[in-house]
Amino acid sequence: MSIPIRNVAIIAHVDHGKTTLVDSLLKQSGIFREGEEIPDCVMDSNDLERERGITILSKNTAVKYKDTLINIVDTPGHADFGGEVERVLGMVDGCLLIVDANEGPMPQTRFVLKKALEKGLRPIVVVNKIDRPQADPYGSVDKVLDLFLELGADDDQCEFPYLFASGLAGYATEDLDQESTDMKCLFESILNHVPPPVGDPDKPLQLQVTTLDYSEYLGRIVIGRIHNGKIKASQQAAIVKEDGRVAKYKVTKLMGFEGLQRIEIEEASAGNLVAVAGFADANIGETITCPNEPQALPLISVDEPTLQMTFSVNDSPFAGQEGQFVTSRKLRDRLLRELETNVALRVEETDSPDKFSVSGRGELHLGILIETMRREGYEFQVSQPQVIYREVNGQPCEPFECLVLDVPEEGVGGCIEGIGQRKGEMLDMQVGSNGRTQLEFAVPARGLIGFRGEFLRLTRGEGIMNHSFLEYRPFIGEIETRRNGVIIAFEEGTATFYALKNAEDRGVYFITPGTKVYKGMIVGEHNRPQDLDLNVCKTKQLSNVRSSTGDELVQLQSPMEMSLERALEYIGPDELVEVTPESIRLRKVTKKLVKR
Repeated sequence: MSIPIRNVAIIAHVDHGKTTLVDSLLKQSGIFREGEEIPDCVMDSNDLERERGITILSKNTAVKYKDTLINIVDTPGHADFGGEVERVLGMVDGCLLIVDANEGPMPQTRFVLKKALEKGLRPIVVVNKIDRPQADPYGSVDKVLDLFLELGADDDQCEFPYLFASGLAGYATEDLDQESTDMKCLFESILNHVPPPVGDPDKPLQLQVTTLDYSEYLGRIVIGRIHNGKIKASQQAAIVKEDGRVAKYKVTKLMGFEGLQRIEIEEASAGNLVAVAGFADANIGETITCPNEPQALPLISVDEPTLQMTFSVNDSPFAGQEGQFVTSRKLRDRLLRELETNVALRVEETDSPDKFSVSGRGELHLGILIETMRREGYEFQVSQPQVIYREVNGQPCEPFECLVLDVPEEGVGGCIEGIGQRKGEMLDMQVGSNGRTQLEFAVPARGLIGFRGEFLRLTRGEGIMNHSFLEYRPFIGEIETRRNGVIIAFEEGTATFYALKNAEDRGVYFITPGTKVYKGMIVGEHNRPQDLDLNVCKTKQLSNVRSSTGDELVQLQSPMEMSLERALEYIGPDELVEVTPESIRLRKVTKKLVKR
C-alpha cells in the first residue's frame, strides 16, 4: 500500500529566504545522520548558486513527516529563471509563498503568486525573517492580502493560512506571542492545507516532463509528475512529442527522491514525482505514456528568449594562453550540451564556423552560462547582448520589462530621468515611511542593457533593482545611450606605473601596472565621448640626475573592477568581452588584431 503524499513548491522573490527555509525543514526531518556535517543552503548544489546566494535551477527533495511523504520543490526567485517556476507549479498541489517580513511583497512575489493563482493553487503564506530588525510581520500579511485581491484571487484563495518563521533560526509559529523552537507548525500546515495529489493509478500511464537533467552515464534524465497510471523500471513506454508524433522507448532507470538523493525504485504510481532515464529526445511539456493507449496531457509553454549574443572563438593576440578548450568544435559541443538541460536557451549556427548565436531569457541567464563555461576551462569571446524583435500583426515589436526600483529619497529624480531617457514609462510611485521610494516602470528590454552600473551611481550603491518580462510592444524608436569613450591600448606589452600615472587625468582605468595588454584591448574609460588610443606600456627614461621628487610616495587611483556582468553591460556594439578561465578582458572588434 502506498503512503500518503503531499507535493509542494516553494516560491518567492529572490533573496526572501526560500533555500534557507528548506534547509531547516531538511535538518528537522531527520534525513541527515547524527554528527553529519551539513552545509548551509544544501539545496544550492553548484558553486555559482552558493557564491551568488541565488537558486538557478529548481531542485526536488523529499522528507517524511508522520508517515507522509512530502515532496518539496525549491524554485528560482530571479526573473531570468521564471520559466522554471511556471513549469514546477504544474507538478504540485500546493505552495509555500515566502515573503520577507521587512520588505513585504516584491516584484517577483507578484509574478510567482500570479502563476500560482492561475494554476488554482491556494498558497500557504510564510512571513520569513521575523527576527530581523524593523520587521513588520502583520504589515507584510496585509500587503500580501492586498496583492491577492489585486491579482484577482477567489474567496477561497484570499482566506490563505499564514505563518511566521525564521528560516535561519529554524522555527515557525502561527502566533507571534507563542514561542517556537522548531518547524513543526509548518509541517502540520502542509499536511492540513495542501491537498493530496489527484490521479488514478488504474488508468493508462501519463507522466508530464517538467524538468530535464543530464548524466554522462544515463544520458538525458526527465523529471516530472505521474498524473495517472503506474510506471515500472525496464517497462516499454511511449512519448507523445510536441508535434503529436509518438515514439517508443524503454525505461532504463526509474528514480524517486529521498532527502537530497535520487534513489533507484522499481515502481511508482499516480501522484509521485520521479526521475526517468531512457528517453533520449524528450523535451519539456511532452507526455510519457502507455504505448498501447498514448494519451497526451496539455503542453507546457516555455518562456521564449528575449536577449541574443554571439559566442565566438577567441582570436585575440593572447588566444590559447589561458584556456583548456579553445577550438570552435569544443565551443560548439559545449553549447549543444547545454541545450540538454537549459530549456530556455537557443543555440544557432551562423555563416561563420567560429561564431554561434546564443539566445536566453536575460543578462543573468546568459551570464551564468558564460561563467560556468569559463570555470570549466573554456576560452572564447562574446558580443554585446541584443534584444530579440518579433513581428506581431505585421508590426515590429520588442520585449518590455516591468522594472521596480527601491531607492533612497535623494536618488528618485535621477532614476526617473535616467529611465525616461531609455524610453521608460512610469506606472506607479510609492513613498515609504523609511525614507525610501518604490518606483515602477514599463521599459524596453534594450533600455535596461547597461543601466545597472548607472543605477548604482545614481543611488550610491543603496538602490535595489528588479525586473521581469512584461510583454511584447510595438518598437518604440531609437534610444540614445550616453557613454563616454574608451581608452585603448596602443601596443602589446606590459602596462607600467609611469604610463598610467602620466595619463591618469584622461579617465578611469580597468587595469593595474603589470597587466599584460595588446593592441586594441580596452584598458579604461575616457572622460570624453571619443575613444582614445594610449601607450600604457611607456617606460620612464632613466638618467644619472636624481629627481627632487624621486622619493615621494605616488599612488594611482583605484581601477574600476570589471566583473563579467559589468563587462557584458558595459561593452558597445563594436566591442567584445574576451572570457578565459583566468581573465575577463574588453577589446574592440574593429581593430585589426594579429597574433604575433
